[in-house]
Amino acid sequence: QVQLVESGGGLVQPGGSLRLSCVASGFTFSTYAMSWYRQTPGKERELVAAISSRGSSIDYADSVKGRFTISRDNAKNMVYLRMNNLKPEDTAVYYCKALQLATVYWGQGTQVTVSS
Repeated sequence: QVQLVESGGGLVQPGGSLRLSCVASGFTFSTYAMSWYRQTPGKERELVAAISSRGSSIDYADSVKGRFTISRDNAKNMVYLRMNNLKPEDTAVYYCKALQLATVYWGQGTQVTVSS
């Protein structure tokens, strides 16, 4: 049974930091590219950051470059998103996604709210 479970979301003040985690099970994690997406009500889900299966290739949305860092630990089947200098516009539900060719798995999401 495939599962992606995100954690680490919450309420944080502007300028604060959070680290999101996503633990995978039920598939060969080390062979999948992983990414983080986010979505706000009424908007399409948008890519935040992506990392290749071995971590050699990383990409970020322009809006988070220099503030967010994606990483993975294939030994632990984990992918992380470190978020620094958070802004109110970063408020969203954050999802992790696994991708290999045409196979896609999604987590259930974790809420991040940036507010004073």
